[in-house]
Amino acid sequence: MPSWTIGFDADDTLWHNERYFRLTEDRFAELLSEHMEGTDLPARLLEAERRNLGIYGFGIKGFVLSMIETAIEATSGRVPASVIAEILAMGRDMLAHPIDLLPHAREAVEAAAQEGEVVLITKGDLLDQERKLAQSGLGEMFDAVEIVSDKTPATYLRIFARHGARHSMMIGNSLKSDVIPALAAGAWGVHVPHGTTWALEVAEPPQEHPRFREIRSLAELPSLLGQLGGHP
Repeated sequence: MPSWTIGFDADDTLWHNERYFRLTEDRFAELLSEHMEGTDLPARLLEAERRNLGIYGFGIKGFVLSMIETAIEATSGRVPASVIAEILAMGRDMLAHPIDLLPHAREAVEAAAQEGEVVLITKGDLLDQERKLAQSGLGEMFDAVEIVSDKTPATYLRIFARHGARHSMMIGNSLKSDVIPALAAGAWGVHVPHGTTWALEVAEPPQEHPRFREIRSLAELPSLLGQLGGHP
């Protein structure tokens, strides 16, 4: 039985992701500026994303569908087909964007592998997440890959129970998805803040929780693992 099962989030933990959504949102606003009045487009788009999560799930494809829905609503149905075509093209650009690893990503996964089994736990579109993992060059470093529809305490309980380690940990940039539900499942939760966070992933840090830790970057993970390895 391994001492640890250590889970890593993918997007904005091991490689950049959210900044491409923000850039696309800016392009979307420019594209719609000639066809609508008012400045509430970001709020409209966020609300569309919120209500569509249960239908489309997380990821670029759901984001594109929410942009199209928002474009139709914001223009009272007058949005030209050429604009819809441009939104679809922006989505294809996102799906083809090269992977840009965050600093110390490889070293962090290598350090975790010295402590036990290492599992990539990510949510989003299956094909896109598989593409990003393959392009990252990190795929062979993981003992398992779990691409899930959402991250809940039940998700983490199921994954960590499957690997059977005495102790478990989840490392990620999202307090809402990576840390808080992992803590609820009995694991350690390690927060690695990213400069850009999607509004729907924002949550208050559980500072008083005994299994909560925060590090400034993945460069600090080996030291933290050394501290916890013998005294979990």
